[in-house]
Amino acid sequence: MFNEQLKQAIEDEYQDFYFYKSMLKLTNDPYWQSFIKHAMEDEKSHYEMFQQLHYMLTGEFVQNPPKPKPPTNLKQAAKESLEHELAGTDFYKEMLLTVPIPEAYNPFFIAMHDEMEHAIRFSTMYNAL
Repeated sequence: MFNEQLKQAIEDEYQDFYFYKSMLKLTNDPYWQSFIKHAMEDEKSHYEMFQQLHYMLTGEFVQNPPKPKPPTNLKQAAKESLEHELAGTDFYKEMLLTVPIPEAYNPFFIAMHDEMEHAIRFSTMYNAL
């Protein structure tokens, strides 16, 4: 169960990274760009931490996660991002309670905390646009 959830987390982080990379092109505002870049860099870090954890548990990396469709509207993308980040917070909280090895605790704690921060950033963006 945990390994399947971890695989899903890896795919989600991969998709978030590419979604934010596309989202970045929808604005020239340096303030919004800083929010998006911050989240994008965190998602890449989560992806790498989770891939390493997956390898520790299974001896394999998750191969070829699908890329998301790029967003076309900044406000809609901020709303979707907010919803996804809040869902990620809940998902990682549940996973944190079932980590099978001590090395899994920190990556999920960090990711859960970052997802909350991203939700605040995207909420701010959504409400200002």
